[in-house]
Amino acid sequence: MPAPEALRLRPTAGEDRDGTLATARAVVAFTRKSSRRYNRARTSVGGLFIDIYSSTLALACVLAIAGSFVFALRDEIARRDPAQGGLVDQQWQMIPADVLWILLTYLAFTGLLTLARRLGPAAVSSSEGSWWLPLPVDRRPMVLPGLIRLIAGVGLASAVMYLPFSLLTALDRTPTGHLLAAGTFGMVAVIVVGGATLLQLRAGSGRRDLLWPALVLLPLAVLPSLGPDVWPLLVALAFAVGVLAYSLPRVGIVAGSELMRGGGVSGHAGASVFLLDVNELSRALAAHPRHTASTRGAKLYVRHTVGPRAAIVRADIVAFLRLQQGVAVPLVWLGACLALVLADAALPAVVQLLVIVVAGCVTGTSMGVVARRTALVPELDLLLPVSTSVVMLSRILMPAVAMSAWMAVLTGALSVVGVGGPGLILLGAVAGLGMGAGSVRAATRPATDWTAPAAETPFGPVPRTQIAALYRGIDVTFLAMVPVLLALYTGNVYPWLIGVQAAVSAGVVLVQMAAKPTSQSGG
Repeated sequence: MPAPEALRLRPTAGEDRDGTLATARAVVAFTRKSSRRYNRARTSVGGLFIDIYSSTLALACVLAIAGSFVFALRDEIARRDPAQGGLVDQQWQMIPADVLWILLTYLAFTGLLTLARRLGPAAVSSSEGSWWLPLPVDRRPMVLPGLIRLIAGVGLASAVMYLPFSLLTALDRTPTGHLLAAGTFGMVAVIVVGGATLLQLRAGSGRRDLLWPALVLLPLAVLPSLGPDVWPLLVALAFAVGVLAYSLPRVGIVAGSELMRGGGVSGHAGASVFLLDVNELSRALAAHPRHTASTRGAKLYVRHTVGPRAAIVRADIVAFLRLQQGVAVPLVWLGACLALVLADAALPAVVQLLVIVVAGCVTGTSMGVVARRTALVPELDLLLPVSTSVVMLSRILMPAVAMSAWMAVLTGALSVVGVGGPGLILLGAVAGLGMGAGSVRAATRPATDWTAPAAETPFGPVPRTQIAALYRGIDVTFLAMVPVLLALYTGNVYPWLIGVQAAVSAGVVLVQMAAKPTSQSGG
């Protein structure tokens, strides 16, 4: 006996779907209407006006600051003599600037694909999943509106963010050409999110399934750099229409567990951004360790240890090997630094040093994965039969070793092209020790005290303790890099610089060893 119309999860072949679609649309409309009524009852006109005014003012300040910086840097690049060079001599500038910009564009699209797949992109919140997903109706009206808003928002935001990049890298383009290039970039970003939706349709899609989309993105990354012509935008538009026409009608068959997973990650990441909590954002976007990660450090783990100190050090080493997400991110930032230095893009030395600082801070932050986990319950460290300084030193060990190796490779490559000489490698390795301590300091940021009065900034009110927390870790990481930056800028490694670098790195490690455990739970 056939099931009633309202109880059919999927209509049979050739059956009209209007009944299930109408039911799903009615459920979604009722939910949206009830939510709007609830929000309006608890929102005043004055509060809404203040929120809109503050957001508009903050956005205007951001655009003004970013615009002035971009045009000032553009004028500096335009006046700069290409023969003047940056950190290296002109003979070592072997990478064409156009190739560099295409590679950076490709990396941006690859990062967007990974991020979109991590967030869903099709997703529902926990409450929506509990109320909507068990219903025997078509899920498309429940998932499509949010996905369409996400795709449109990503496309628009990507186009706006690419515009400064186009202004700085293509000085001979007309304003219309910059707009066309930005529009092409935004359209390719739409293709990327649509491709992530296609990956989501495959149950059990993993990291290997990101390989072929990453290869497809390589020719698409060339489109924004093809000049002020209209045809690259039309090609990207046609490709985007095809991808969306295939993927959007099929979002209703995405597994409910996958929709809930995407909603959980999106909600966690959104709350972290709203609260300006970088550590929570890292936890939200962190990928689950592979099954093979449990075998890392197995031989070290089964070894007999003597004393609690050796056991703690061994446990931190094994945890680092199993929780660290691999070498892809450090290698990408390392390659970006070297490519910018070896490119004939006539970038000032200060800009190249700024990129090295950003790469060092981002790479260092990614090394604090163990400290970021243990900081959730710092009281457990107090139960260990050793002092807190020994525990903190054990946490610093592996990030310091990893960052020392990363800096040694970077400075070694720069010394090969004539920057600083062999002494630069030693300077970089010692700097990496302090940067590793900075990564642990960043991973153990204290919870924000929301009871303290907020500080007024051009970007809106921000809790006073949150401002200091945002710089925690980055401050000492930058401090540990200062001697290396001076050596790179001057092109010489003076003996006193090595002594200063050793003192700075040792001071950073000692400061972090003396730090008290702080809870990030806010309790």
